[in-house]
Amino acid sequence: MTSCYRLHYAPDNASLIIRLALEELGLRYETVLVDRSISEQRSDAYRTLNPNGLIPVLETPEGPIFETAAILLWLSDRHQALAPDVDSKQRGDFLKWLFFTSNTLHADLRMLFYPGTYVGPDATQQKVLRKTLRQRLHRHLTNVEAAAAQHPGWLGAKEPSVLDLYLACQLRWMALYPAGCDRSWFVLAQYPHLYSLCAELELRASVTVARTAEGLGATPFTSPTPATPPEGSAT
Repeated sequence: MTSCYRLHYAPDNASLIIRLALEELGLRYETVLVDRSISEQRSDAYRTLNPNGLIPVLETPEGPIFETAAILLWLSDRHQALAPDVDSKQRGDFLKWLFFTSNTLHADLRMLFYPGTYVGPDATQQKVLRKTLRQRLHRHLTNVEAAAAQHPGWLGAKEPSVLDLYLACQLRWMALYPAGCDRSWFVLAQYPHLYSLCAELELRASVTVARTAEGLGATPFTSPTPATPPEGSAT
């Protein structure tokens, strides 16, 4: 590699979170498009990097890393930024919300976006699952909003953390996906601290770079529009 890192990405996928973190850290990195329109993430070549066939993968001098939260935590610890350090009294609270965001919130979003993967092709069953998930996601966001209201240094602070980046992207996706379905259940303004987090991020240079690279529009978090990337496909 000619730079420290190589990010395997698709526009407006979870790799967006990693791109934002790399930009916030001021690191040199290359990008490699994973063409979802031909399911390149399931190719034999890609599976040598991530046997699960999921995006993103970050190639590092120590080898490839996959799983969004793992990449974020590795980067923040390696470069000692965007997260409380390992000796901080805030470290435990930060970790529990980071892994809640990854293991619970992101997992529920995946089911919302791809219900057929979990309950099969029956439209009625998919509808029931989506209704359940929307209610659950609202509870999740209410809990995260309450945490943000406490003004910890790692959630909604003036200087963002990797958790802020992760949440902002998830909030974007809730407003946009799945395409063609009712999304009126989600109103970002219902969560004022999360709205403020998103609005502050939109002012940062990292977001300007990412939205240009992936065609995310002028307000990718507070008033998102579908991605119109210069290369590749979001789905």
